[in-house]
Amino acid sequence: MEKRRLGNSDLMITPVGYGAWAIGGPGWEYAWGPQNDRDSVAAVHRALELGVNWIDTAAVYGTGHSEEIIARALTDWTGKCPLVFTKCGLLWDQRGKVYRKLTAETVRKECEDSLRRLRTETIDLYQVHWPPENDGELEEGWKALAELQQAGKVRWIGVSNFDVSQLQRAQAVAKVTSLQPPYSLIRRGVEREVLPFCRREGIGVIVYAPMASGLLTGAMTRERATSLPADDWRKNSPEFSEPRLSVNLAFVERLRSVGRRHDCLPGAIAIAWTLRNPAVTGAIVGARSAAQAESVMRAAAITLSSEDILEIEGK
Repeated sequence: MEKRRLGNSDLMITPVGYGAWAIGGPGWEYAWGPQNDRDSVAAVHRALELGVNWIDTAAVYGTGHSEEIIARALTDWTGKCPLVFTKCGLLWDQRGKVYRKLTAETVRKECEDSLRRLRTETIDLYQVHWPPENDGELEEGWKALAELQQAGKVRWIGVSNFDVSQLQRAQAVAKVTSLQPPYSLIRRGVEREVLPFCRREGIGVIVYAPMASGLLTGAMTRERATSLPADDWRKNSPEFSEPRLSVNLAFVERLRSVGRRHDCLPGAIAIAWTLRNPAVTGAIVGARSAAQAESVMRAAAITLSSEDILEIEGK
């Protein structure tokens, strides 16, 4: 795959990266239901075999389990070691209930815990997962990330789910290397202000949920959506229920039509659609098995025509 520079960093990343949210497994508030760890390792390995050179995870995914699985997968990996990105700022209680906190103390502790779970001495990109519930912690937490960078614990620092005003506040403390926003055909809110701001400021953008958390893969049906496990967060998402579900599945049929011309599945077209935006550096793509990785990790090679875009967007 081609490689693109991420913001103001020296990180050269492939347009598609491996997303490790779902492989965290069950037992926490935003789990995706049961997950086999052997399948997770196989998915990571297949993504790397296909040329992906970065992995995005977070401490909160599976309350640390995702980071541990990434470390396990990379211990068994014999090829070139990929870049590993992780996040802080989401903590959890004994029941797996998630809350936002970003004090200097919690940031430093989270970093040490992630370094231990990932079995590494340095994190390539350390990101604030969400703006803190206590708005006053934003500058304090971001300064702590900058100090970790100066200490060599992390190479570069970024944010996730920040709006323009929050990005500006962070920039006033220390340079923001990257932003990780949600972006897909059914979630386009960042197009108006956030993506143009990042492009002007030279902030790299790695979008998450380009397949809308499985909705746009082509594998999600009305029947499957209604039968999601009770511990799958998507079961309570409005996008997976009527009246939104029918609208979203109509998008899938347009993606499927374009996919036939490119000999690929709808999910790959959904990813390619996000990558066509000039502000987007890369897209985070989750896969829970080697077969899933096989079907979507080649999305970076797809070039959509203007006719494709018009059909996808229903214009």
